Amino acid sequence: MQQLLLLHGALGSAENFLSLSSFLQNDFDIHTLTFEGHGGKDIPENDFSIAQFAQEVIIYLDENKIDSIPIFGYSMGGYVGLYLAKHFPERVSKLFTLATKINWTKAGAAKDAGMLIPKVIIEKVPKYAAALETLHGKSWQVLMQKTAQMMLDLGENPPLSSSDFGNITTSVLLSVGDKDILVTVEETLAVFKTLSNAQLLVMPNTIHPIEKVVTTDLAFHLKSYFKNPNL
Repeated sequence: MQQLLLLHGALGSAENFLSLSSFLQNDFDIHTLTFEGHGGKDIPENDFSIAQFAQEVIIYLDENKIDSIPIFGYSMGGYVGLYLAKHFPERVSKLFTLATKINWTKAGAAKDAGMLIPKVIIEKVPKYAAALETLHGKSWQVLMQKTAQMMLDLGENPPLSSSDFGNITTSVLLSVGDKDILVTVEETLAVFKTLSNAQLLVMPNTIHPIEKVVTTDLAFHLKSYFKNPNL
């Protein structure tokens, strides 16, 4: 059976894919992993970056004796997938991203990081704070602060440049929701045009959170892309 690796987004974990995996398990041997600091795992004191998360994927593949694998990456997981496609192309056979912010700027990063203030989340969105504590444990506030700093670092020094995207030869499908206010169709289209072997998918009536994506629709697109050798 064909293998498939699912990579979660920032402030998420492998648990985000429980529903999706149930729709894919008859077609793929599903692999998931939870990045350091997420899902209750220890938060690293120093390196908390896209490069580190990519290295975790390489370690996972090595431990499971997987030479190359197709990857689906949601949000930050998609950026990790693109980083792997650039720096470790032999390990990524195909890549499908969803809701991945790719055009990182100082202003954009500052805006996004400004929404990740634990005290404000607790006061303004207590249900979200409770959900984060359930998913990540008591350390969720530290994780959020680390994530905000990582975003600022991405704005200051993006790990992938325009020229990097132009050098990616892996087959990539970039997808984005038409109602996503965090990742726009325009910025996704701009990166799509720089890739040499890419497709673009705009999912209708779709906002950013993976929990709000229609799982059956996403599973259909994943099967169509990964099971078709001509795509």
